Amino acid sequence: MERSSGILLHITSLPGKYGIGTMGREAMHFVDFLVASGQKIWQILPLGHTGYGDSPYQCFSAFAGNPLIIDLEKLVGQELLSPGELPENENFPDDAVDFGKVFQYKYKLLEKAFERFKASKNKEIKKQYKSFCTSNQWWLDDYAFFMALKIRHQGKAWTQWDKQIKLREEGAVQRYKEHLAGQIDFYRFLQYLFYHQWLELKSYANSNNIKIIGDLPLYVAFDSADAWANPEIFDFDQTLTPRTVAGVPPDYFSETGQLWGNPIYDWKYLEEQGFQWWIERIKANFLLYDILRIDHFRGLAAYWSVPYGEKTAIKGKWIEAPGEAMLKAVYDKLGEKPIIAENLGVITPDVEAMREAFKMPGMKILQFAFDSAEENEFIPHTYDKNSVVYTGTHDNNTTVGWFKHSPKKDRQLMHDYFCLNEKDPAWSFIRLAWSTVSDIAIAPMQDILRLGEEARMNFPGKTPGYWKWRYSKHQLTNEHAEGLLKLTKTYGRGSGRELVVSN
Repeated sequence: MERSSGILLHITSLPGKYGIGTMGREAMHFVDFLVASGQKIWQILPLGHTGYGDSPYQCFSAFAGNPLIIDLEKLVGQELLSPGELPENENFPDDAVDFGKVFQYKYKLLEKAFERFKASKNKEIKKQYKSFCTSNQWWLDDYAFFMALKIRHQGKAWTQWDKQIKLREEGAVQRYKEHLAGQIDFYRFLQYLFYHQWLELKSYANSNNIKIIGDLPLYVAFDSADAWANPEIFDFDQTLTPRTVAGVPPDYFSETGQLWGNPIYDWKYLEEQGFQWWIERIKANFLLYDILRIDHFRGLAAYWSVPYGEKTAIKGKWIEAPGEAMLKAVYDKLGEKPIIAENLGVITPDVEAMREAFKMPGMKILQFAFDSAEENEFIPHTYDKNSVVYTGTHDNNTTVGWFKHSPKKDRQLMHDYFCLNEKDPAWSFIRLAWSTVSDIAIAPMQDILRLGEEARMNFPGKTPGYWKWRYSKHQLTNEHAEGLLKLTKTYGRGSGRELVVSN
C-alpha cells in the first residue's frame, strides 16, 4: 500500500435533498473533493441492508446492499420515475437521518420504479437485470425470498415465522415462493439498482485514482438471510436456537462488555467445507471495494463466546478459531488481497502473529495514544509503516468532543509530544496522523469539519440514537480542500490531481 491518506465517511452521511446520503450526485461531488484535497482513499462503513437500530453492522444479508441509499434522481434518468414524483418540502433534517421517514417515502417510490420497470420496453435495462440476477443467484435468491417472507410475517425475526418455513421444509418453500413471487422479484430489482449505482460510483472514484476501503463485519446478524438459509454454518441446536452468541469482554467502552448477539460460526463445519462460504463472501466484497477492512479481526484467532440468554457479555469465554487456515484458503483461491486488520481491543500475541503472517496492516488510533496513566502501542513513535493511523473511528467520539473531556495530565502529554493547538485540536490530530510513518492516514469527516460530540456516529453498546449523522453541503468548503491538500503534500501522502469527469 503506497503512502496515502483519506477520509472516513459513510454514504448515509452525505448531504442531499431527500433525507439520506445516496450514491448519486453528492457522492460524486465528494469524490471531486477528495481529488481537490489530494486524497487517495475514501473509507466507508458496511453497505448492507440495515435492520432494527439502523446499524450497518447488523444487516439482513452479508451480500445485499442498502436500498435506502439508492439515488432517486438516477432513477429519473432511467425513466423509472418522473421528476414530479420526487418528494418536495418534506422538511428532512440536514444534520441527521430520520430512517423511519426515509423508509416510508422511499419504498413507495421504489415500488413505483419496479412497476415501471416491469412495463418497460427498454431491452438494455432488462438485459442488465437478467444478467445481474443470473450471476448473483447464489446469494440473491435466498436474500429476496427472506425479505419477502419478513414482509409476509409483519417484520418478525425468522425464528418467529411459521415452523415449516422457518425450517425451510420443501413443501413450504415451494408454496411461499409461488405466493410471494412478485415481492421476491421486487427485492431482486432493488439489488440490481443498488449494484448498478454503486459500481458506477466506484468506477468514477477509481478513474480519479481514489480507492475505496470497505468494511466487512466478522459476524452476520442473527435475523439475516445468511443465518436462515445456511443454519449449518452456525452454532445452532436442532430447533435453530443459538447455543452461543458473539460479543467482547469488558473493555474501554463498557464495564460489562458488549453483548452483540450475533450467531457464532460452526468453525469445524466451515473448515470441513474448505471455508467456501468465507471465500465467496470475501470475493463478493472485493467486487465492491478496492481494500477491505475486517472488523473484529481478533475473532479469527479466538472469539468471545457468550451462552445464549445472558444479559451481559461478562460470562463469556475465549475459544480458539481457525482463522489462519481460513485466510490461507482465501489467499490460495483468490490470491493476495489488500486487507486491513481491525486489531483493537484485547489483542493477544496470536492475533498479531496471524496478522503479520499475512502482511496485513493493523490500526492505530491517536485518541488512544495520549493516556498519561499507562504506556500503550498507539503512541506514534512506536508505529511501523505497515499500519493505518486514524484520528478516531466511527466508534469514537469526534476529536473535538473527545478533547473537551480529556484530563489535564493527558493534555500536558499532548503538548509535550507534538504541536497541539487547543483551539483547533481536530486539525492538530490530523496533522499528527499525516506526519506518522504509517502507510495510510485516515480522518473521519467530522474531524475534517472540526465538529463536536453532537456529530458522533456511534457509541458501542448504546443502541438508540446513533448512525444518523450527516453533514450539510455548505459545511465543506474550498478552505478545507486547500488546507488538507497542503498538509498532504507536506507529509508526502499525495498531491493535487486533475479531475476526470465521467459521463
